[in-house]
Formats: sequence, C-alpha cells, structure tokens
Amino acid sequence: MSSAARIDGETDALETDPIWATSRTARQIFALGQVEKDITRLMALAASSISLLTLPQTDAPEDNLPQGDERSEQFVLEVSEYFERLDAIQIAIRSSLAHIRQSRIAPSAINAPPPNFVPPSLGVGLPSSDEGSSPRKNRGLQEERIERDAWKGILDALRRLKAEQQAQNEVQSTNPSTDMEL
Repeated sequence: MSSAARIDGETDALETDPIWATSRTARQIFALGQVEKDITRLMALAASSISLLTLPQTDAPEDNLPQGDERSEQFVLEVSEYFERLDAIQIAIRSSLAHIRQSRIAPSAINAPPPNFVPPSLGVGLPSSDEGSSPRKNRGLQEERIERDAWKGILDALRRLKAEQQAQNEVQSTNPSTDMEL
C-alpha cells in the first residue's frame, strides 16, 4: 500500500469518526491503531510470500496459488507490499515516539505504581479525604454512580410513598363518613 493510499485511508477514517481529529494525541492513537492493522496485514503477506516460495507440486487445491511466471510475479508484488508496510510501520512508531517525547510527559506518569497497589475495579475512583481508613477506597467511578443512583431511587420511592399517604389522609379527613360506613 502506498503512503498516499495510507493517508487517504486515514483521512477517510478521520472523516467517519471525528473523535480522532480532536487532538494531536487522538490522531497519534488512531495512527497506532492503523499500525496494529498494518502488522496484521504484514503477517498475512509474510505467510503468503512463504507459500509462493514453495514448490508448486506441494500446493493444496484449496490454496488457489498461481502457477508458472504468475507465481514469481505475485511473489514480487507481495514482497514489495510487505516492505512498504514495514516501512510505514516503523515511520508511524517513530512518529508516535517523537510525539510522546515532545509532549514531555512527567516521569511520575510513566513510573510503575507502588507495590501492592490494587487499581479500582471499574475505572477511576473518586478522591477521598482519608486514604488509609476508608473502606470505599477501592471503588471505581461506575460503582459510585450505581450507589448514587440507588440512593436516588430509594429517596424517590420514599417521596412517592409519603405523597400517597398524605393523599389518603386528605381523602379520609374530607370524607369522615366513608370510614363509618365500612
């Protein structure tokens, strides 16, 4: 795949999902995603090139490999694409590394966490004032939201129950004869 076709493919993907155009970092992440796809294609090309190097007599009928001069022409095409992709991959990786270096990410952001660190189970946790004694410190943001929504649901149910009780009390106070007839 030529670099122009690769750029066109990236431009198409950027047009379909605008999230990848929001920042330079997003574009770099998108480029690394493309590198992953290129590596997959690179492996397929390597396998197919090796198949083309084998003797035609060893081909299985379902391989659908070309015969004669077409075989060597196909090999040349696949090896050429292999090296183009390999070059594109190394350029993309170098570009991403240069972006990371230029961003001057603080070393503390890349250092390993302290020993015995257990990350929150569902994402980033909420900050707490006392880290040591809080039993909720290992809860994630999603868990906190679920608990908040549960409490809101309980509060809403209690308010509805109170409103129904008040409505019944009002009906009973306006119709005292209803109780006497029953």
